[in-house]
Amino acid sequence: MEILGYILAACIGISLGLIGGGGSILTVPLLVYGFHLSPLTATSYSLFIVGVTSLIGAYSNYRRGYARITLALPLGVVSPLTVFVVRHYIVPHIPGHLGVLAGFEVTKDGLTMMLFALLMIMASVSMLKKQPVATQTTEQQTQTMNDYLVIALFGLGIGCVTGFLGAGGGFLMIPALVLLLKLPMKEAVGTSLFIIAINSLVGFLGDIGHYHIHWGFLLTITSIAIVGILIGGQLSKGISSEKLKKTFGWFVLLMGTYIIVKEVFLK
Repeated sequence: MEILGYILAACIGISLGLIGGGGSILTVPLLVYGFHLSPLTATSYSLFIVGVTSLIGAYSNYRRGYARITLALPLGVVSPLTVFVVRHYIVPHIPGHLGVLAGFEVTKDGLTMMLFALLMIMASVSMLKKQPVATQTTEQQTQTMNDYLVIALFGLGIGCVTGFLGAGGGFLMIPALVLLLKLPMKEAVGTSLFIIAINSLVGFLGDIGHYHIHWGFLLTITSIAIVGILIGGQLSKGISSEKLKKTFGWFVLLMGTYIIVKEVFLK
């Protein structure tokens, strides 16, 4: 099982390199079911793994001219602040036992995995839908205050998702970058990786002091994921990311459904 876990760790990076998101959707289930970490520890580790891996991918895209960092400034400011507040001040104070609902005992760990499964299903639907196409070139972009307000609200929502569930929110971010900032898909992917990296690493900083961190294991998984994102970046030059996204979307849908069945019926 551990060998399979290390292979899937590489897939985390490959996913980020090819489609600019989806890495954290794999990371938390991998850490919980493959390496038997608690869900809350898994969300913390996921923030570090996805953060460092995305940062490498963002830098690679930036060098090739596929990241429009300044245009995404509202997302890049609001999201990390939200993530830090959620991880440092809210998550540690949620009680472990939340009560009983419809005959089922609701725990913090169980609720985390159920919400993560719902997030996976939402992500899969986003991946299976045809991506919107930018209607303007980057040179023609003009942003109004209303545009920036909407982008900031997106940042708030993405920050909450990342903070509570340890997921980067790339599947929410890329449509926002394409529709609101009118970025071409390749630039949306590169910009998304940058914001995911900042969000995740700031969130991990918010966790310091709340969880015991096994640095040897964490750095091993991160290193494998980094190799994956470098591979994904090379593969993206010759493979249709749209076809891969649909295949990955079906896989994520199956994984989300499995988690719900396991958490509700196979306890």
